[in-house]
Amino acid sequence: MKYAYRTGAIVCLILPAFFAVVALKSQQPAPLPAYAHKQVADMLRDAYHEVKEHYYDPKFHGVDLEARYQQFVAKIDSLHDAGGGIALTASFLDGLKDSHTYLIPPGKPGDFDLGYRLALVGDNCFVVRVRPKSDAESKLHVGDQVLTVNGYKVDRNDFHAVQYFFGSLSPRKVQKLDVKSPSGELRTVEVTAAVRRDKVVTNLTNPNDSFIEDIRNERADEMSRDKVVEVGDATIWRIRQFSPGTTDIDKAIGSARKHSALIIDLRGNGGGAVVTLQALVGSLFDHDIKIADRVGRSNPKSTIAYPQSKRFDGKVFVLVDGSSASASELFARVMQLEHRGTVIGDRSAGAVMEALRYVESEGMGSQIYYGFSVTDANLMMKDGNSLEKTGVVPDEVMLPTAADLAAGRDPVLAHAAELAGVKLDGGEAGKMFPFEWMPL
Repeated sequence: MKYAYRTGAIVCLILPAFFAVVALKSQQPAPLPAYAHKQVADMLRDAYHEVKEHYYDPKFHGVDLEARYQQFVAKIDSLHDAGGGIALTASFLDGLKDSHTYLIPPGKPGDFDLGYRLALVGDNCFVVRVRPKSDAESKLHVGDQVLTVNGYKVDRNDFHAVQYFFGSLSPRKVQKLDVKSPSGELRTVEVTAAVRRDKVVTNLTNPNDSFIEDIRNERADEMSRDKVVEVGDATIWRIRQFSPGTTDIDKAIGSARKHSALIIDLRGNGGGAVVTLQALVGSLFDHDIKIADRVGRSNPKSTIAYPQSKRFDGKVFVLVDGSSASASELFARVMQLEHRGTVIGDRSAGAVMEALRYVESEGMGSQIYYGFSVTDANLMMKDGNSLEKTGVVPDEVMLPTAADLAAGRDPVLAHAAELAGVKLDGGEAGKMFPFEWMPL
């Protein structure tokens, strides 16, 4: 059984060598049971069929999909656990080298909260958040550079692969990290995650399950809402994701129209709904703007933004970083191509495609659910180029230092405010949008 729906931006830049090594290390002496062998074979078969039927490039970038599938089927007999089967399927999909084509693994009966958050700054990975009263609090500090996670190097080239594997495919209760403090001190720490036991599938017909799910969704929705702050003669607008439910364009543009400058902060924004992107672009132009051409198996179609009734005509500054992806990248690049605004910060993620999600189930009585995100269109910008794998290079590249992170300073926002004619030091900028942790 399966169903499909269009997805927003989920960034997963995967390295095949990483999965091959991790799958090998995860092997155990015991052979794969017959039922697990069938589940892995079915999952791999489903991945093959979804890509064959729906992937935007019918030539699969020169990959012989049938030969690759048979090659991976032959590897199933050498597996020794279900985790290896999940890694095998993920590695099969990674052969397309596509940020939006990947495995959504089966759910697990609990969540691991590691108590820290990592982010790219330039080519390196840093600790940017530490949860109070967590095991991580006594072992990690904001501003620590993370050199390896569980023995695997982590930098811009493999940051998303490490996050995807240890965050989605094979979460671990204990993570071993090699870190370097802002002062240059090297140390190795082991961080134990907090565990929240939960059901793999929530039954929304059960009043108790439904109530708990509603509370979680409301909290997540509140935390993902954009924030608008007026400072001097500028509006600073932090957009966490492009969502019709959490991005209030009318409110933000109404605030901006009272000032001469608008700073749009898209750092950490992984993208979202195309309709929200169109509305945002339309609020900054008095004429139609082609965002991109959608190129798939059918004839190309253009994504157009139309002028909105309320528009802002003043100066615009756009902030991006290594986690700004998909719709965020499209918006930033449109602002550059149309000479409408100045982009400041770090090179964006380079994960800009459109995809559909296909949800599958396996089993009769007791079922497991998994799925696939499969790219059904590439997006070509006005200049004829795709942002996939390249990202947006800011007009002004500016990065916080490890010392800035440790001190809670935000020099990037402070610099944008200065260009907008507003006096705002790095410390003040760093306190403007405080981070909120989801309750355990």
